[in-house]
Amino acid sequence: MLLSAIWGSSFALIEVAVDAGVPPVQVALARCLFGALALGAICVAQRAAVPRDPRTWGHAAVVAALLNSVPFTLLAFGESRVDSVLAGVLNATTPLTTLAFALLVVPGEQVTRTRLAGLLLGFCGVLVLLGVWRGLDGDVLTGGLACLGATTCYGAGFAYTRRFLSGVPHRASALSAVQITCATVQLGLAAPLLSGPPSWPGTSAALALLVLGAIGTGYAYVLNLDLIREAGPTVAATVTYVTPLWSTALGYFLLAEPVGWHTLAGGGVVVGAILLARRPVRDRSGTSPVPGRRPGARAGD
Repeated sequence: MLLSAIWGSSFALIEVAVDAGVPPVQVALARCLFGALALGAICVAQRAAVPRDPRTWGHAAVVAALLNSVPFTLLAFGESRVDSVLAGVLNATTPLTTLAFALLVVPGEQVTRTRLAGLLLGFCGVLVLLGVWRGLDGDVLTGGLACLGATTCYGAGFAYTRRFLSGVPHRASALSAVQITCATVQLGLAAPLLSGPPSWPGTSAALALLVLGAIGTGYAYVLNLDLIREAGPTVAATVTYVTPLWSTALGYFLLAEPVGWHTLAGGGVVVGAILLARRPVRDRSGTSPVPGRRPGARAGD
């Protein structure tokens, strides 16, 4: 619940910064900068050794672009066009985009009719969220596509991480620190070219960016790892279902953003699609493999 609240509040914090006039790429840069500082402090406290081999840094740079630099910028841009409620619920499609890319690039992932049905149902849920029957004005279409672009990057990034980075023998806090540092460097180079030099956004926006980076992008990484280790990946994945509830509640009560019936209905359809797409795949013997374990792996693998 704590992790879902942290990630669910990110959308309201982004909205505060964007409404104060902070350019989207500067929002992403501040988020990664404060996140890198927080993760660096955590690595020092844990005495976690930072990887030095160029191969790990190369993969981390790719992951940083897919999971941080590009989607953080797209999400902030999207929230300059749509409210945080819609952005938060659209973000719930991340497990579906992750599955789509995993089916393409991760060995052993199986394409089944149930999974394809889940992906199709998720697409229908997005159409309900956007309220396509009412027609899409420029801002809703542009902002919605930007938010979906962010979730597409997340899907590609998670699949890439699973194939190329998850097996690296380093602590997750150290790998996360490397990843967010790479993202900070990428955005530090891009931000002056895209938006010019940064300026003081005001106290409220600055505090929002500080919390967004240090807690939502720094501490949340460690909290997520602890959750996976203590309760397993299946329980950890339920955060995805609860996060939109927080983003909707905070957007409604704190930012006075409207919540239409189609937002709630579309969110329900998307969650149903995730549940359908994540159903365990049965092997030829009729048994369901343990989630997250490679086919044929032993219990200690």
